[in-house]
Amino acid sequence: MGGLFSVLRHRDFRLLWLAGLASVLGDRIVTVALALFVIDLTGDATDLGIVLAAHAIPLVAFMLVGGIWADRVPRHRLMVLTDLIRFVLHAALAALIIGGEVAIWHVVVIEALFGTAEAFFRPASTGVVPQTVPEREVQEANALIGMSNNICEFAGPALATALVLGVGAGEAFAVDAATFLISAALLVRMSPRRREAAAGAAPAGDGGGDDSLVAQLRAGYEEVRARAWVWATLLSASATLFLGLAPWFVLGPIVAEEHYGGADVYGVVTAALGAGTIVGSLAGIRWRPLHPMRLGLLMAALWCPMAAIYALGAPLAVVLPAAVVGGFGFAVFDVWWLTALAERIPPDRLSRVSAYDWMVSLGLLPVGYLLAGPLADAVGSTAVLAVGSTLAMVAWLLALLPRESRTLRRLPAPAEPVTGEHRIGFPDF
Repeated sequence: MGGLFSVLRHRDFRLLWLAGLASVLGDRIVTVALALFVIDLTGDATDLGIVLAAHAIPLVAFMLVGGIWADRVPRHRLMVLTDLIRFVLHAALAALIIGGEVAIWHVVVIEALFGTAEAFFRPASTGVVPQTVPEREVQEANALIGMSNNICEFAGPALATALVLGVGAGEAFAVDAATFLISAALLVRMSPRRREAAAGAAPAGDGGGDDSLVAQLRAGYEEVRARAWVWATLLSASATLFLGLAPWFVLGPIVAEEHYGGADVYGVVTAALGAGTIVGSLAGIRWRPLHPMRLGLLMAALWCPMAAIYALGAPLAVVLPAAVVGGFGFAVFDVWWLTALAERIPPDRLSRVSAYDWMVSLGLLPVGYLLAGPLADAVGSTAVLAVGSTLAMVAWLLALLPRESRTLRRLPAPAEPVTGEHRIGFPDF
């Protein structure tokens, strides 16, 4: 724990961490609040799929442009701008809901604009983290951010369920809007350092000195193409999210009503996932496995069996522990993945590679959102979620096929002062 929180002594990271804590909590509230609200408004899983797709399509479409801008301008300032835009959008949605004037098309339009702003925020937020701490503390910084996000993953669904069912969906979106104002107020005070290349970050190409949009896109693409462990993981993630995550978001509340007697159980299971990710982030503080991609990919696959047994109506006494285990596996993979990118991608191209990461991973997600509802109408929610989760696990493990994914070794930790601090030890794999 001391190693985890020691990175907070760096002022810029402290501001970034607090800003992320606020906005991510709001995001996690909205993830569940949106599902509960749309299902209550129309009672149709297809409508929920359309709303989620409206958010995801522009998020994917503008991600590469967002990555280019994040590599060109001060990243924290771009994050401030997108926070303010998202505040206005969800404040407007909250007002519409509270005023009783909301229609499903309002939600679709607002979420489409929200996704566009988020496409610029995500690559900037990934790229700015290594600028706020010394190189030797990048993994600790990613672990703390991951743990904080995962605490929000745990608390957000529970808070969303309480707000929507106890107060109202409008109030839930109002809380989310306020978190973006808090985030912007913190981020505007940052002064991130200029970062030199880390030990493993050799450029894949020089880009020919061309500063055009196409050349910048090509430079980011070359960084991805040159590393099999990167592109294989992205392709597998794309298939996994399409087959498993999209049905989870769209059909999760429906399955809860069918098998567990109420949509609120979906929020409880999502909270259990969040609890597992908190523990996984703690494990990621100092755990530096010899082969981070090999072990990380295996552990992240643990999420899929949980979704399958949930779909089949297994007892909650089985589903909830499985959700904790699945969350743990995903969290440690996330820490090692982000650390590997920060260590091996040139700093001036990190946001573009992050943009390719988000774009490819999320590329099929809108299609999954749109198909989940009609497929459930045809063959049943249980079948779609159970079969989809099983296929998702197979797709995810295909990322281990390239030898580079299995043999990628951790980089030696940069030298650091000896403090006598006790280090938590984990075995090498």
